[in-house]
Amino acid sequence: MATDYDAPRKSDDDTESLEAIKERIPEKIASSPDIDDSEHGEGILGHEVIAEDLEVVVLPPQEDEFTCSECFIVKHHSLLAKNKKTGPVCTECES
Repeated sequence: MATDYDAPRKSDDDTESLEAIKERIPEKIASSPDIDDSEHGEGILGHEVIAEDLEVVVLPPQEDEFTCSECFIVKHHSLLAKNKKTGPVCTECES
């Protein structure tokens, strides 16, 4: 049997009042707008992992590198397309 998915749905639940819906919500959820971190924060990384990620070695600019003035990515000088008034532009930003 073919089903028309664009047709409006009609059921008894569509006429349910807002008060009836509010009655079905548990009081704990309805009365407490705050979210308990112990219940919902399981997938979030802790500050210990973030602190470890911040320990990186930053190298100074190399002689054979430039920073594109449009995308701000450090690239090898072989990817230099042209120099504009604003600075060097890489081949990807030129096209």
